[in-house]
Amino acid sequence: MRENLTRWLYQAMGFQNGLAKTQRIESISKATKPNKAEPKADSKPDQMDISADVKYLSWLKGHPSALSSFQEMMDAAKGKCVVVFLDYDGTLSPIVNDPERAFMSDLMRSAVGDVAKLYPTAIISGRSRQKVYGFVKLDDIFYAGSHGMDIMGPAIQANSYDGKYQSKALDKKGNELTVFQPAQDFLPSIEKMLNELEETTSEINGALVEDNRFCISVHYRHVLQEDLGLLEKKVQTLVAKYPGFHLTRGKKVIEIRPSIKWNKGDALLYLLETLGFADSSDVLPIYIGDDKTDEDAFKVLKGRGQGYPIIVSSNPRDTLASYSLHDPSEVLSFLIRLARWGELSAV
Repeated sequence: MRENLTRWLYQAMGFQNGLAKTQRIESISKATKPNKAEPKADSKPDQMDISADVKYLSWLKGHPSALSSFQEMMDAAKGKCVVVFLDYDGTLSPIVNDPERAFMSDLMRSAVGDVAKLYPTAIISGRSRQKVYGFVKLDDIFYAGSHGMDIMGPAIQANSYDGKYQSKALDKKGNELTVFQPAQDFLPSIEKMLNELEETTSEINGALVEDNRFCISVHYRHVLQEDLGLLEKKVQTLVAKYPGFHLTRGKKVIEIRPSIKWNKGDALLYLLETLGFADSSDVLPIYIGDDKTDEDAFKVLKGRGQGYPIIVSSNPRDTLASYSLHDPSEVLSFLIRLARWGELSAV
């Protein structure tokens, strides 16, 4: 009954074609979704679920599915150089209780690898660059960790950026790359804060301090509600001792970041420049992400009037994204279709 109701809602709100197209990729999406128990025959739709469906479908009118809109998007991409940017947590991997176990599936790894064979591809994450590489394990893509404050990108150095923070490096295949770290000067303070945080939060059950190289993440997903105030106070008290830093928030996480004008949007611009697309009208960037920090990259694409900012969300939310995907399984489907489109276009 719930399925019939959802189908009716799609049709009533003008999503007939989108629903049909979405169904064609259903088998791929199901491959990465856990099985759910079948509802009982006498069960009735929950009124709150119905209301949520209506709100989500209404939101989709302003942020249509990138799967349903795929052909339209790719028609505009013909003759342009596609560049792909991806967040990690919540985009390539599901959000999990233990951040150390945010593994991507083999199917997702294969899809990202196939895309990278056809288009320049980068992962821009809040995690440390080394940690993201440890999850992804692909050598043919570029990595930007710590919200873009630690970039391993193309070998060409960007003249628009301070050469002091750019250095040469080799990947595991011996290819030359450029490492750009605009927050290098903050490392000594970050190391001090890490030691202090681990000590001062050790008494709070469930608190987890994560070293992300150029920023620090304090996870509170497992912290009791009554302890959240104490945890926040401890973090705020510590940061007040270091005037060069500020706090930001993500999904069940407080992040300590250097107070420099640098975010995922700046990382996107840096990578476009090193790829030779800084002032190009023939480039089409695609950025897929699920977090508030990805909005900085969406803002850049909107400002350039180029490309497709795509939000990964199962709930209506304020965003600068033009398109949406429901969850990582739909990201997988999109990447598979993108790789197939690229292969066919090259014939």
